[in-house]
Amino acid sequence: MKKYFAIVAMVAACTFGMTPSVMAQDEAAPAAAEQVDSAAVDSAAVDSVEAPAVEEAVAPVEEEQGLHKTLKTKFIEGNAGFMSLVAIALVLGLAFCIERVIYLTLAQVNTRKFLETLRSKVEANKLDEAIDYCAGTRGPVAQVSKKAIQCLASDDQNDIATIERTINTEAEVQGAYLEENCSWITLFIAMAPSLGFLGTVIGMVQAFDDIERAGDISPTVVAGGMKVALITTIFGIIVALVLQVFYNYILSRIEALNSNMEETAMGLLDMCVKSPKCKK
Repeated sequence: MKKYFAIVAMVAACTFGMTPSVMAQDEAAPAAAEQVDSAAVDSAAVDSVEAPAVEEAVAPVEEEQGLHKTLKTKFIEGNAGFMSLVAIALVLGLAFCIERVIYLTLAQVNTRKFLETLRSKVEANKLDEAIDYCAGTRGPVAQVSKKAIQCLASDDQNDIATIERTINTEAEVQGAYLEENCSWITLFIAMAPSLGFLGTVIGMVQAFDDIERAGDISPTVVAGGMKVALITTIFGIIVALVLQVFYNYILSRIEALNSNMEETAMGLLDMCVKSPKCKK
């Protein structure tokens, strides 16, 4: 009997001893699982933070490459034949615009400084030096002044009426030089949207041909022709707008040079009237 109680006591002691350890293991397992889950969540959060940064770093490169490819694709989709004509109109129009901008920029001089120097030479009766000074200066203002001083220096055309007529004639000639090639720019401004509208009409005809062949008016059938029509129109209008901006800038420079010539003409007449060489 004592042995029986002793065995029961030993079994009970072992049972109670194992129970806390098992409970401790059971409590440690959820804690470890929670740590693993929190680590996974933290790594996922880090990945989610790093992913947009990587996407933002790669996005500009993809956009830069995508823009060129998009323009190339749209150019081809817009019927390469008509899009090439629009591109040629843009290139030729820009060539004339750049030529005019360079010419007008080189033709611009400091009118007041030029007239002051010319006046000092005329008042000193150094007409040959004044003519050489005008010949060495670029621009329409110098050319008009050169003609006026040449008349003043002559013996048969040095009256004020002839000088005034010479100034007006030369000013008209120089004004025509300033407006040279501007008609070509206006031609390409008108041609670019016209070519775009022509592509639009052809695209619409293509869309109706597709409808006739398919016997259906579904959007899929019409989309191809409509795309050609809209793309050619967009590019034609863009080309016209670009050339129009350049053309307006050129006109403003021409107006400024014409104003300078008018100011120069008044100063030249005043110089000639005060000169002893002029016949009143």
